[in-house]
Amino acid sequence: MTAITEETYKTSADYIASRLPEEFKKVKLGIICGSGLGGLVTTIDQTTKVEFHYKDIPGFVSSTVIGHAGKLVFGHLGESRTPTVFMVGRFHFYEGHSMLQVTFPVRVMALLGVQYLIVTNACGGLQPTFKVGDIMIINDHLSIPGMVGNNPLVGPNMESFGTRFPAVSDAYTYGLRKLAFKAAFDVGISPDDIREGVYCMVSGPSFETRVEARYLASIGADVVGMSTVPEVVVARHAGVKVLGISLVTNAVINARGKDAKLEVLREMGLTDCVDEEPDTEIYVANHEEVLETSAKKSNDMQRMVARFADLLAASPV
Repeated sequence: MTAITEETYKTSADYIASRLPEEFKKVKLGIICGSGLGGLVTTIDQTTKVEFHYKDIPGFVSSTVIGHAGKLVFGHLGESRTPTVFMVGRFHFYEGHSMLQVTFPVRVMALLGVQYLIVTNACGGLQPTFKVGDIMIINDHLSIPGMVGNNPLVGPNMESFGTRFPAVSDAYTYGLRKLAFKAAFDVGISPDDIREGVYCMVSGPSFETRVEARYLASIGADVVGMSTVPEVVVARHAGVKVLGISLVTNAVINARGKDAKLEVLREMGLTDCVDEEPDTEIYVANHEEVLETSAKKSNDMQRMVARFADLLAASPV
């Protein structure tokens, strides 16, 4: 892999900027579209949008995941016609990309002038109160890969972007979270269907075991996914303010399941004890379920994000 230097980021940003009309050369809002949420770009003015396929941008790698298109789209969002850049399809650590490759577009966005970044994702609900289809505004995160050394800032610090030891205790800007809730209520999303909580990142690509799910919930995570955190860390390192939005697309199974030993003893007539645990082993999480739920809720997400852009344009945070 070719080393990623500050010059690499500049080359990528210059390539994009040289091909943009003047109105997009200082774009302030960036959006990373998670699994199945690429439909957000349908909300922009289609007559002025500009697209770049990842394969054509110096330094970019390609997304290999179903539901991730693989292009950078510039367009006007909402009634405010806010100039916005959309990352339609993100890169994931589990695809074999390094953390620097996963987060490469975020630094390019910062060089292009992005001051606010909306990071969206599909996730699994860990808490029993979370329903499939709920939207969660992220107020904190738990990075399992980051805690064991897979932090995107490992290596020589790039001083032109930020300090060696950035704080991320305030990673998700309070003012942006308030605007997000206002936007949701403005477009008719019920308070019962939108929450605030903690997003946990695991590396994937396998879904969590039942005991892993119980462990993550016990240490404070409300939802779990395989993305988002590296981009947020790099954005905050570069001084970009962040709003995180998770869509709960499946309930993570955490029950212990049926006791095989007890079942065999019962079948042999050696015990009359009844196994009270529900048979959860017949349910298996799958990516198709993620895409299906994303499709059903995409309209709510699109209207919410467009309204957020209008509120932000009227009252910058």
